[in-house]
Parts: sequence; structure tokens; C-alpha cells
Amino acid sequence: MGESYNPPFTMNEEITNLIVEIGEYVGAITTYDAMCPNPILRRENRIKTIHSSLAIEQNTLTLEQVTDVINGKRILGPPQDIREVKNAYEAYERVSALDPYSVKDLLLMAMVGQGGCGSR
Repeated sequence: MGESYNPPFTMNEEITNLIVEIGEYVGAITTYDAMCPNPILRRENRIKTIHSSLAIEQNTLTLEQVTDVINGKRILGPPQDIREVKNAYEAYERVSALDPYSVKDLLLMAMVGQGGCGSR
């Protein structure tokens, strides 16, 4: 490791200013996100996402039925379709705690998707 690295550019005032500007934008976005959480909108979007994703997989439940399942209400519908909604919701609830580079977490989510109980 005796070789030193020479980047293909030279640091100058313009590059430094651009780095500072990018940092300011990142800070503004982070602050905005922290100040404007909308859990109701986020939940509605999650329900719509689950409904749409499962509809692609031939799930027959309506958006209202999916909402009711997620809210813990009983509905009339194919048991497999109801189970898919519950599994998808559980997967979405867990996704933020997962390590995207972990094989263990990947397998855990595969088990959740198949209806397994998967524990952490």
C-alpha cells in the first residue's frame, strides 16, 4: 500500500463551494422531513401500495377490504388473500429495521412473505 492516490481533479474554490451547497441542500431536506411527518398520509400510501402490489399478484380484495384487514377488522374474502395482506403489512412494518446487506434479514422477509412467523 505504498502507492498514493491522485484523484482525477484538483480541489479548487468552485468544487468547495459546490460541496458546501450540496451539504446545505441535504440539511434542508433532512430538516424538512423531520418537521413534516404526516403519519396519516404515510399510512394511507402504505395501504394503497399493499393493495396495488397484491392486486398484481391476483389478490381479489378491494382497497376498502385491505384497509379493514390492516385495521384489524373482520372481512369476507379468501383466507389466502387476507393472509397476504397481513404478511405484506408486517413486512412493511419491519423493513426500516432491516440491514439491506444481510442474508439473514432477506430470509426473514421471505418467511414473512410466505406466512411464516419469522423472529428476529
